[in-house]
Amino acid sequence: MTPHTSFPKSKISVLLLGGIHPSARDAFRDIGYTSVELESRELSEEKLLEMIGTVHILGIRSATHVTKRVLDRAQKLYALGCFCIGTNQVDLRQAKLKGIPVFNAPFSNTRSVAELAIAEVVMLLRDIPARNFAAHRGEWRKSAQHSYEVRGKTLGIVGYGHIGTQVGILAEALGMRVLYYDIEPKLSLGNARPVSSLSDLLAIADVVTLHVPGSEPTKNLIARRELRRMRKGACLINASRGHVVDVAALADALKSGQIAGAAIDVHPNEPTAGSQRFLSPLQAYEQVILTPHIAGSTAEAQRCIGQEVAGKLILYSDTGSTAGSVNFLDVTLPSLAGKHRILHIHRNQPGVLAAMNDIFAKEKVNIAGQFLQTDADIGYVVTDVDQRRGIELITCLRAIPGTIRTRILY
Repeated sequence: MTPHTSFPKSKISVLLLGGIHPSARDAFRDIGYTSVELESRELSEEKLLEMIGTVHILGIRSATHVTKRVLDRAQKLYALGCFCIGTNQVDLRQAKLKGIPVFNAPFSNTRSVAELAIAEVVMLLRDIPARNFAAHRGEWRKSAQHSYEVRGKTLGIVGYGHIGTQVGILAEALGMRVLYYDIEPKLSLGNARPVSSLSDLLAIADVVTLHVPGSEPTKNLIARRELRRMRKGACLINASRGHVVDVAALADALKSGQIAGAAIDVHPNEPTAGSQRFLSPLQAYEQVILTPHIAGSTAEAQRCIGQEVAGKLILYSDTGSTAGSVNFLDVTLPSLAGKHRILHIHRNQPGVLAAMNDIFAKEKVNIAGQFLQTDADIGYVVTDVDQRRGIELITCLRAIPGTIRTRILY
């Protein structure tokens, strides 16, 4: 692996893809990173393979996938930012094994997602989607049939994290009864109450809204059995991950009338480019709101995401701090005035730290501060020294068996 020695920020190549908010570019430029490219398009794997070889810091959104092939080609890449909540579009383990921490924005679009979920609760209970389609066809469905107030209805929240709690607070303000289910004990906010099982929650709620992470345990979390368990005429909202709901089963439940309506923002197969057609069995049903993965896509949220993730990438690039990384050891150390910082990432094997310190002793380099953290795969050493020996020192550190990458900072 090619080492990364210290060089001017103007020489560090930053590539931001997928229409990331300009606030990210501005954050880099404001502190001296001038080689920042902001692309409006997402990239296929082949296109990314063509561009990644010269990139030091990469920023992506959900439709650009960073695979092992991409990481193998990315010899200069030392940090990766997902300007969204999810990180399943990145091979996180391979990134870690190559010494690349990955950062995301788990909180910045919380309010935007919660607001859309609440809007969809109102729309579904008022039967607005079907009436909207009818009006476009020239039909005048002026009737109170299948139209209900949200006040007094029960909202079931599956996944009571940052978004789920916000949804609950907003729902209570509208007079709803809020219940939630989570696999971990969570502190209730307001008058929300936990339910002991997903099955019990489904049987009670008038509207079920999903806010769970994307993982193997949540795949088809809501399938035929769960849909049958829901109250007849209930509604379903999914603004979490596309694979959480079995959409074929949901289509059947809508056809039979078991489910009265649904709002789906995330889909199992989403187009990776604007020219690709979006296809879903749910398109046949007028009582369904289909949106193109935009729950967190507001101007406010995108600006905050740009600032949050760029800030984490800059902090790592400038100081070696991995705070907030989703795949890396959590190391945060204050900068020391008048010192030089060396980062060393290596496979977790005995003797690496001793070998490093032997080199410092041999080169008569005084250590002002040092921190080591390891997990099953890698070790990460941050060392502050009184003097800098440049390429001679970095070459020696690179030669230590098990070294993945090294960088000399300030």
